[in-house]
Amino acid sequence: MAGDSSDKKELDLAGKERESRKRSRSRSRDRDRKGSPGRERKRQRSRERKRSRSRSKSADRDRRQKDKERDRNRKDRERDRDRRDKDRSKKSRSESHSEAIKRREQQTEERRRQQDEERKKRRIFQDIGRKMLEDPQERERRERRERMERENNGNDEDDGRQKIREEKDKGKELQAIKERYLGGMKKRRRTRHLNDRKFVFEWDAYFIFYCIAFDLDCLSYKEKHQVQLYGRGFIAGIDLKQQKRDQSRFYGDLMETRRTLEEKEQEELRLKKVRKKEAKQRWDDRHWSQKKMEEMIDRDWRIFREDYSITTKGGKIPNPIRNWKEYSLPPHILEVIEKCGYKDPTPIQRQAIPIGLQNRDIIGVAETGSGKTAAFLIPLLVWITTLPKIDRIEDSDQGPYAVILAPTRELAQQIEEETIKFGKPLGIRTVAVIGGISREDQGFKLRMGCEIVIATPGRLIDVLENRYLVLSRCTYVVLDEADRMIDMGFEPDVQKILEYIPVTNLKPDTDDAEDPEKMMQNFESGKHKYRQTVMFTATMPAAVERLARSYLRRPAVVYIGSAGKPHERVEQKVILMSEGEKRKKLMNVLASGFEPPIIIFVNQKKGCDVLAKSLEKIGYNACTLHGGKGQEQREFALSNLKAGAKDILVATDVAGRGIDIHDVSMVLNYDMAKNIEDYIHRIGRTGRAGKSGMAMTFLTKEDSSVFYDLKQAILESPVSTCPPELANHPDAQHKPGTILTKKRREETIFA
Repeated sequence: MAGDSSDKKELDLAGKERESRKRSRSRSRDRDRKGSPGRERKRQRSRERKRSRSRSKSADRDRRQKDKERDRNRKDRERDRDRRDKDRSKKSRSESHSEAIKRREQQTEERRRQQDEERKKRRIFQDIGRKMLEDPQERERRERRERMERENNGNDEDDGRQKIREEKDKGKELQAIKERYLGGMKKRRRTRHLNDRKFVFEWDAYFIFYCIAFDLDCLSYKEKHQVQLYGRGFIAGIDLKQQKRDQSRFYGDLMETRRTLEEKEQEELRLKKVRKKEAKQRWDDRHWSQKKMEEMIDRDWRIFREDYSITTKGGKIPNPIRNWKEYSLPPHILEVIEKCGYKDPTPIQRQAIPIGLQNRDIIGVAETGSGKTAAFLIPLLVWITTLPKIDRIEDSDQGPYAVILAPTRELAQQIEEETIKFGKPLGIRTVAVIGGISREDQGFKLRMGCEIVIATPGRLIDVLENRYLVLSRCTYVVLDEADRMIDMGFEPDVQKILEYIPVTNLKPDTDDAEDPEKMMQNFESGKHKYRQTVMFTATMPAAVERLARSYLRRPAVVYIGSAGKPHERVEQKVILMSEGEKRKKLMNVLASGFEPPIIIFVNQKKGCDVLAKSLEKIGYNACTLHGGKGQEQREFALSNLKAGAKDILVATDVAGRGIDIHDVSMVLNYDMAKNIEDYIHRIGRTGRAGKSGMAMTFLTKEDSSVFYDLKQAILESPVSTCPPELANHPDAQHKPGTILTKKRREETIFA
C-alpha cells in the first residue's frame, strides 16, 4: 500500500511539471515568434531534447510500474498454486488409500469366488463319483427320494417332469453304452396269453353314486394307498419307510443265510492271502539294520554300501562287514579288536577286510584317518595266526612275512604303534626300519626274527643292500599313502624294493586272480601262498596307476567317501532364473511326465508348507517333511509316499540324508543347498540301488557362493552336462575366498 501511494505522488508531480512546461512553452512561443529564424531553430531543438528526455523518464516510470505489477501477480499465482498443490496432495493421498482398499477388496472377493468355484466343482465331482459307485437299487431309491422332496418343496410340476425325463434318458443312454461295450443279457419280452388277462371294471359311476348317497368326499378317495403291512405309522398305523426298511433288512438277512459255507471259506482264504502278502511286503521293506545276516539280499547290500559311501569295482567283490560279531573272524582276533577299542568298523574296514581275507590284491582310495591301518592289519594277523608257530620260529632267518611301506618316519611309527597294539597279545613281533635310528640296532632286531617289518623306502633299501634283511618268505606287501610316497620321489625305491621279493608266488594275470577258491590255495603255508599286495591312497594319479598295473594282479578297487560320489548315476540339470520364475518353471517340469515319487527340496520350513499347499490346490498329491513336524507326522508322510498314496514329497534337508524311498524318479532342488555336501546328499535320494535318476536344480544370483563347487560336481559326472550359463559365469571360475592375481603377461606397465 505504501508503494502505491508513493507512485500516485510521483504521477501527480509529473503532471504538474508537464502543465508548467506547456505554459512556459506557450509563453516562450509567443515571445519568440517575433525573433530570428536561427533562434527559432535553437528553441525547436531544445524543445525536442526536453520532449525526448521527458518521454524516456515516463517510459522508465511505466516500466517500473509494470514490473511491480508483474511481481505482485506472480506472487499471487504462486500462492494459489501452492494452495492447490496442498489440496491436491491431500485429495490424492485419500484417493490412493481408498483405491488400494477397493483393489484389496476386489482381490479378496475374486479369491473367495475362485475358492467357491473350486469347492463347488470338487463337490460335484464327488457326487458324480458317489453316484457311479452306488448300487442301482440304492440309486433308484435316492432318485425317488429326491423326486419326492422336489414335489414337496413346491417346485414346478413341468420342470420336475422334464428333469425326471432327462434323468431317465441319461440312465437309458448309460445302460445302452454298457450293453454296447461290455455286453449283457438282453431281457426277453414276456409273452402274455389270453388267459393271463386282467379284467378292469368301470367303478367310477357307481363310486360317485355311492359317495353322493352316503354324503362322502369323493376327492379324498381318489388318492389310493396300497396297504402292505401294519406297523408304527402316520396314516392308520402304517409307515411306508419303516416297511421298506424292514423289507430290505429281511432280504439282506435272507441273502446272507443263503451264502454257502464254501463262499465264506474262499473269502476268508482270499483275505488271508492279502494279509500275508502285505505282511511279507512289510517284512521285505525293512531296513538292513533290522535284518539278520542271512536275510540280507542284494538290494540291502547295495543300500548298505550307499549308506557308508562305499563304491567297489573289479570282479567278484564279497559283501562288507555289518559288525565285528557277525563276521566269521577268529575269537582271539575279536578279543584283540575289542581290547583296542574298535566298537564298529569304519567304511574302509567294512569292505577291505573281507577282500583281504580272500587273498586278493586291493587298491583302497580313502582319506587319511579313515582306519586304513586296521583294514590291512586284521587280514594279515588272521593269516599269520593260522601258520604253525614252529615254522614261524624256525624260518625266522628268511625274513618277515609282511612288509609295510610308509612315506614318512612319523607315519611308520604310528603304524608300528598300532601293529604292536594288535600283534603283541598274539605273539607277533614287529620291527620298524626308519631313518634317524642306528642301523646296527635295527639290524640286531631283524636278526632276532620278526613277522612284520614297517619301513620307509630309503632305509629299507639300505638295510637290504647291507644284508641285514632278506625277503625270502615275504608274501604280503602294503603300500600306505602311495600317492604321497610317489610325490616325494620314492617311486624308483618302491620298485627296487619290490624286486627283492620272490616272484615264484606271483598271482596269474587272468580271471583266476578274481576267484576266491583258487586264491585261497596254500593259504595256510608260509612260502607257497600267493603274494598279496595292498595299496592305499587318497588320490589316483597316473604314477600310482602305473605302479598298480605293474605289481598288482586284478585288484579289487574300493572307493570311500568323495571318491565314489553318489551322483555318478544321476543326471544333473541346472537352470538359472530369477526367484519369481521358479513357480511357473516348477509347474512345467511336473507337467512334463515324470513318474512318481518325486522329492522337492526347499531351505525353509515355511516355504515347504506353502509350496505343498499350492501343489495340492492344483491337483497334485503332495506331503511335507521338515524339522517342524513331529515323529508321527514324519513317519506318516514317508509311509504315504512309499505306499503310493502321495506322489510328491516337499522337504527340507531333514530328508536329504538317510531316508530310503524306492524308485525316486527325480529330485528337484527348488532352493539350492547352502553347500555342496548337502547338495550331494540331496541328489543321492535318486539313482539308488544301482538305478539311474534325474536331479534338477533352480539357481538364482543368491546361490553364487556354490557356483564353483556345483560346476565341478557336474563336470565330474559322466552322465551330466554343465550349461554354458553356469560354466561361463564369473563366480564359477574360482573358488570363493581365493585372491585373484593377474598373470605377468596380463599386467600393464606404465612408463
